Amino acid sequence: MDEKKFKPFSAQVDMSQFEKATEEEKRQQDVMGESTTFFKDGMRRLRKNPLAMASLIVIILLIIIIIFAPFVVPYSYAQIIKDGPNMSPFVYSPSELQRIAAGQNVFPHIFGTDSLGRDYFIRVVYGARVSLSVGFFASILVLIIGTLYGAISGYLGGRVDLVMMRIVDIIYSLPDMLLIILLSVVLRDTLANAIKGTVLAKIGTNMISLFIVYGLLYWVSMARLIRGQILTLKQNEYILAAQATGASTPWIIFKHIIPNCLSVLIITTALQIPSAIFTESYLSFLGLGVSAPMPSLGSLANDARSGLQSYPLKLIFPAVTIVLIVLALNLLGDGLRDAFDPKLNK
Repeated sequence: MDEKKFKPFSAQVDMSQFEKATEEEKRQQDVMGESTTFFKDGMRRLRKNPLAMASLIVIILLIIIIIFAPFVVPYSYAQIIKDGPNMSPFVYSPSELQRIAAGQNVFPHIFGTDSLGRDYFIRVVYGARVSLSVGFFASILVLIIGTLYGAISGYLGGRVDLVMMRIVDIIYSLPDMLLIILLSVVLRDTLANAIKGTVLAKIGTNMISLFIVYGLLYWVSMARLIRGQILTLKQNEYILAAQATGASTPWIIFKHIIPNCLSVLIITTALQIPSAIFTESYLSFLGLGVSAPMPSLGSLANDARSGLQSYPLKLIFPAVTIVLIVLALNLLGDGLRDAFDPKLNK
């Protein structure tokens, strides 16, 4: 028996031919071996996009103002200052000037007051809160319905897919604005008594109609996108392997298929939020938004039309807020698309 075969590796190799790695080589190896995930990799690319990061900062600042401003400003959105209608920014009413002369602290009206003497800054804050809430909740509703519908249709295929897609085509052809108006009229009487005294009474039947229409109509684009992704993914080897092991259809859809559509879900949801906000503002501008005295950015812009020549700031403040929110969300959505869409990676 040859004993050389049983010698240890260190005895068979000439160790003088090797040298220790330098610190720079060790650091390079650590970087090369750094583990990452889909989300971490996408966020790393997102942080390199200055427009997207600036938009994210703007959105975070707006959310902070929306949340904490009502705790700082001592006025409510419905509180009326009797001797202070249509005041300019940082101007006090006669009664407030008397209180200041008496040594009392009076919080300034940052945006002035409206035609009834209500603090305009806090009304814009509550209007932005309503618009953002509608945008986020409507987008989540669209995300859930569209993802489930598109996943089932794309995975099952065949006649099921044919019937489900024809339903999508029918829904896609319905006029959304007309349905919102019709539902608002129909539900105004039927839901008024049912929601009386509840939280839903503050937003009114018009906004409930808007959510219902979003649940009925606006998910079709999401469903089509998810279906297209799944038609491609379901032929991959890992899906066939899951089917061969006897995995159930819900397990395959939720465990293997939908996680691989995450980039499409993130991008579409991010771009759906500004669309929902703009739709809510447009409806509020037409008088189909939240019920008074609860403000919305669209209703504030509509109310400012009557005094546009005398008080142009009443229109500028809500209009600039709408533009700022929608523009920031659109730029962030574009940044998320560039960061999370694998097809755009170089």
